[in-house]
Amino acid sequence: MNWDQWGPGNVTGPKPSTRPEKVPASRGLVIEDAASGFTGAVTRIEKSGGIHLVVLEGRNGATRSFPLGLGFMVDGRAIELLPPQRQQKPTQQRTASGSRTVSAQPAQVAKASRIWVEGIHDAELVEKIWGDDLRVEGIVVEPLHGIDDLAGAVSAFKPQKSRRLAILLDHLVSGSKEERIATDAMKVPGAQDNVLIVGHPYVDIWQAIKPEVIGIKAWPQIPRSEDWKTGMLARLGLPNQSAKDIGLGWKKLLSRVNNFSDLEAALLGRVEHMIDFVTVHD
Repeated sequence: MNWDQWGPGNVTGPKPSTRPEKVPASRGLVIEDAASGFTGAVTRIEKSGGIHLVVLEGRNGATRSFPLGLGFMVDGRAIELLPPQRQQKPTQQRTASGSRTVSAQPAQVAKASRIWVEGIHDAELVEKIWGDDLRVEGIVVEPLHGIDDLAGAVSAFKPQKSRRLAILLDHLVSGSKEERIATDAMKVPGAQDNVLIVGHPYVDIWQAIKPEVIGIKAWPQIPRSEDWKTGMLARLGLPNQSAKDIGLGWKKLLSRVNNFSDLEAALLGRVEHMIDFVTVHD
């Protein structure tokens, strides 16, 4: 214990005032019991017979216990000694994906493994929900801007054990064009063990947002004869005549998404699977 803090001011001073200051007992606080003159540092608080006692350790190591309350002095000032302030247990912080926040950890240098999604809207949604997790792992998400030659893109990537690839496709359902493209891509050398292709059942990533999040009961059905995004924005009452309108419309929808609970489970599980696949540690 550091006794250098002791001095004449600790044990002498004016009579206690009629309105003493309230001071929580804290370990190491040097106080004087005004009635006995015993001065010591707070070592602990005990409870005996329903009464809280403060244990003081004096200069020579002697200890004495006193009931909390009035009758103490600090630096010559009368105080009312209160129980220690309870420290609130810090709330566990979570990322938008529901993962525990890793505090004070910088983003990792990008690894060779990648996550590919079909377009910029997919990438923005993944970033908004899983971005914190991916930065901790050093995984980059890249939009493909088209999947017609997915096999060629996978071949150029040269997948291997230290260079894994996870790909998210829209509308990957049985018998679809996307299913045939995915099958061809998985025939590329090295893909069988180091490439994962998953898909969601939605026509577009927009539909992975729960409809109630944007204030509707269900996503409207758009005929195949119409451009899906243009038709969707029209039915939502939003501008839809240009690429800029579509971009702004998406931004409006995305702004309603705050965390994983705003997305459909059919997307959540697939993205989590992708992240696990590319973050396998040797």
